[in-house]
Amino acid sequence: MSHEVKVYRITGKMKFKTGFVQEFKIEVPALNKEHALEKLYSILGSRHKLKRSYIRIDEIRKLDPEEVESQYVKEIIALDKIVKY
Repeated sequence: MSHEVKVYRITGKMKFKTGFVQEFKIEVPALNKEHALEKLYSILGSRHKLKRSYIRIDEIRKLDPEEVESQYVKEIIALDKIVKY
């Protein structure tokens, strides 16, 4: 089992309570697709107060380090190690 962090680009649509539908594209660092999907639900639920049933996933794609667009994610994957207290 590999503990190497990979980057996934997740695209899809989210529906707000007003009925408005917004497309999204988010890059998430994670160990596997399942972790990336859980992180996405956590991010969108926290930011927009959405339930999982209001989030539709169109594609989950693993990215090479050169394909990453998010500056925050680039900085995370460039680190040698992360220490959490």
